[in-house]
Amino acid sequence: MHLFASLPLTLLLLLLPLLAFAAEDYYKILGLDKGADDRQLKKAYRTLSKKYHPDKNPDDETASQKFVEIAEAYDTLTDAETRKIYDQYGHEGVKQHKQGGGRPGGGDPFDLFSRFFGGGGHFGHGQRRGPDMEVRIHVPLRNFYTGADHDFKIEKQVICEKCEGSGSEDGHRDTCHKCNGQGMIIQKHQLMPGIFQQMQMQCDVCGGKGSTIKHKCKTCGGARVVRSEEQFDLAIEKGMPKGARLTYENEGDESPDWVAGDLVVHLHERDPELGADDSERTDGTFFRRKGLHLFWREVISLREAWMGDWTRNLTHLDGHIVQLSRKAGEVVQPGHVEIIEGEGMPIWRHEGNGPSHGSLHVEYVVVLPDQMDKNMQKDFRGVWEKWRKKSGVDLHKDSGRPDPTHDEL
Repeated sequence: MHLFASLPLTLLLLLLPLLAFAAEDYYKILGLDKGADDRQLKKAYRTLSKKYHPDKNPDDETASQKFVEIAEAYDTLTDAETRKIYDQYGHEGVKQHKQGGGRPGGGDPFDLFSRFFGGGGHFGHGQRRGPDMEVRIHVPLRNFYTGADHDFKIEKQVICEKCEGSGSEDGHRDTCHKCNGQGMIIQKHQLMPGIFQQMQMQCDVCGGKGSTIKHKCKTCGGARVVRSEEQFDLAIEKGMPKGARLTYENEGDESPDWVAGDLVVHLHERDPELGADDSERTDGTFFRRKGLHLFWREVISLREAWMGDWTRNLTHLDGHIVQLSRKAGEVVQPGHVEIIEGEGMPIWRHEGNGPSHGSLHVEYVVVLPDQMDKNMQKDFRGVWEKWRKKSGVDLHKDSGRPDPTHDEL
């Protein structure tokens, strides 16, 4: 007789929530709170089941037990009825529900795993592996500088959850009458009298699957897989290089016939554009990146280049200010490049006492006035000629060119 069979129902309902503490909380196992939705449950299961799968943790009993607990937690919480019972009465309540003829659950954790990733619930072991998926994602330069967390969505092939990859509405498949479940047939072709050629071909009745379906699943139409949009988290680290590859293991196209391949994300830099809010409208948005260094063109007037006595504030990618300036009398030559140490890109996964950032290279572009009135021309010429005579400057002599001997034209 069951331990609780003789207890009054009222007392049993009072005891069940207390007994729930005897086993680890399902939400805690999955790293979720009680308000988690189906998408969060699915995501948590996908991540944790791969992490603790026995094939990836050989001879680790703790990981194997964790894998079973994760499957049990997901199997309970993903069903609305058992989740409600669990929330009210805990583990013992779910156990009583199953013993009373409720949803069975608690099946093979590898079967549950195979419904997500295919391949019979295992990694490797000679099973066919599906192709990897590769996608490109473009993010602003700011994200490479500061680091950022994003999410992205892709459409991919997933195993039909309605029929659990069987393709059958009732879960039943019949052995193919033509190939007898082999998926392949032998055909003979006569080449000449008395000489035949034998060829092994895929069965045209079952399509090589070895079984047929009478009642096809209404969701997938018997294909066993459907197209679905999946969401993934994207963590960009400070200083991560352009073209960096992020691998999401076993998140490629799924099929009951193979172990899902990997989803490979290539990170690329998005073309500069003004941000939507003030915090994103920085000068740094239009920096150019080359390795560890950043490049910027600063436009100054002829007066500023010649006379100096100016200060500019350059707003960096994260909003901090880099000050550019010249004292009075300091000349800036056109095309001059000023190198500011420590204002370039962060060094990815920097360790040690060396520099943590590259350099910022500022190239100065001098804009000349496109027109001058006569008084300005006169004043400018007078000042220039006076300075030349005082300094003894001879433009032709100082150029180092030979004297012209004849008119080449």
